[in-house]
Amino acid sequence: MRRRLFSERQGPRLPMNQASRKSSGLTLRLGFLMLLGCVLLVASGCRQGQDGSEPKPLEEGQLPYEDPVTIKVAYSYSDITLPEGDVGDQNFISRYIKEKLGIVIKYDWEASGQEQYNNMLDLAIQSNDLPDVFVVNREQFLTLIERNQIANLTSLYPRYASQMVRSIYDSTDGMALAEATFDGELYAFPNVVIEADTPSYLWVRQDWLDKLNLPAPSTLEDIEHIARAFIERDPDGNNVDDTLGLPVDKSLVYNKRTGVYGLDSIFAAYRAFPKSWYINGEGHVVYGSIQAEAKQALELLARWYREGIIDPEFMLRKESGYLTDQNQVGLLFAPWWGPYWPLGSTVSKDAKAEWKVYAAPKDAAGQFVTRSSAVTDSYMVVRKDYPHPEAALKILNLITELDRFSGEEDEATAAIRATAQQMGNQLRNYFPLTLLLDYRDAVIRRHDILVEALEGELEIQDMNQEMQEMYDSILFEQENPRKDLEAWIISQAYLQGGEISKHPMIRVEALFVDSTPAYDQYWPSLQRLEQDYYLKMITGELPINAFDTFVEEWMNNGGKKVMKEVSEWAESRK
Repeated sequence: MRRRLFSERQGPRLPMNQASRKSSGLTLRLGFLMLLGCVLLVASGCRQGQDGSEPKPLEEGQLPYEDPVTIKVAYSYSDITLPEGDVGDQNFISRYIKEKLGIVIKYDWEASGQEQYNNMLDLAIQSNDLPDVFVVNREQFLTLIERNQIANLTSLYPRYASQMVRSIYDSTDGMALAEATFDGELYAFPNVVIEADTPSYLWVRQDWLDKLNLPAPSTLEDIEHIARAFIERDPDGNNVDDTLGLPVDKSLVYNKRTGVYGLDSIFAAYRAFPKSWYINGEGHVVYGSIQAEAKQALELLARWYREGIIDPEFMLRKESGYLTDQNQVGLLFAPWWGPYWPLGSTVSKDAKAEWKVYAAPKDAAGQFVTRSSAVTDSYMVVRKDYPHPEAALKILNLITELDRFSGEEDEATAAIRATAQQMGNQLRNYFPLTLLLDYRDAVIRRHDILVEALEGELEIQDMNQEMQEMYDSILFEQENPRKDLEAWIISQAYLQGGEISKHPMIRVEALFVDSTPAYDQYWPSLQRLEQDYYLKMITGELPINAFDTFVEEWMNNGGKKVMKEVSEWAESRK
């Protein structure tokens, strides 16, 4: 018989690096229940497993040091609140880590936001004044290897990596660890990019579509027809000419991490992939922004801009999300997690808003096309000569188990979850290191588990706590539609978004280029040249035929050299 597990909720899970926008317009029933769940867990003295079984013996990578060791980290903080009495690295998470592992966390330095973090880290690398453990991007990682500044971690992984960490890396078929391996030696513990995060789907106000008696979108022509109808036929029924067509972000398309309001799928319908390197049908490495297919897409977008299909003021907007917040748009491009942001904000203001996701537009052959994603894009590294490099992996084991709800939910663990909930934040926001691990196919895994449970093919007690919480939210949404914003978000993201992630699609294999001499020298200026031409062609400041001039300038201003080196780099990786 099914059990409703409201008393064990710890709060809904947000997708990696995304924020949930809450609104007082919907009843948030979760807070008290989440706190109650934590209190009940504490009261039960839970050193046992989540199913009441005896705790599993600790693996070597989970054992505490007999004598505490200190580890200095580079810390990037966000706008979060610490409990009263906590300050800096003297906080409830650092105390928990010390209790569990015998590791004393110290902040070597603190940065506000990613840009400042990268700037401070670049200076630390140049001066060789490094923290003991820190997270870097690909460029910084390669620099550290070249300068021989980080530890070889090869022998640590088989000895100290937990089963959870191993299973996550195994979900990439070895590709994630390979990206952190040079000359057969492992120099970092990389993150894993969720594959489902890359495709950009069309989310449509289904209630508007139905009201205007419009068919479901599939092609570019369908999208144009729907956008024009939303602009001209007052779909919100307020008798005000205030609805717009397609909102657009000024970045136009994304590269490694797909965001909201991009035009990636418009280009992909022409088999065009701006900002991406890939191998074409003839086996040659090409750069998508200078291919003829991109010119075709730009011609369409320029016409859409002239005719108002694209938001005519997108170049002037600091934040395209304003239009969604004000319920002025009824279609936009976003990944599977669109319900978290920006769609949740529309439902918080208009409970009748009904969004549906479509794998659109399809190309001329009727196929939905996207590009592949990088397997990893950030790396946890250890300063060379730090005497306890295994401490980094022990911390990674612990925070991964916390984030994935895979460890023992004992009294101390329940207490920190309760503290984070009281502060109104996810627990992960307090971790001393920002590298988080999840399965490559995490979204589809969760979708399938939830569907099995909803269809009665999986017992609730057979799911871990994370999945129980999601299941509980979806049940609440089904029984109480739009009465709880977070329940609506989880339901739409993991049922709709998870299902669309399984939709048949063509994935063009993108190449994610390491540093080359010409790339380092010319790439920033080539990117500026590209963005300037693309925006001017779309907005009509330049004619579409200027694309040929752009390609010529691109090639003559370093692009030809970059292309030669990237081709050689790609050949060396075969």
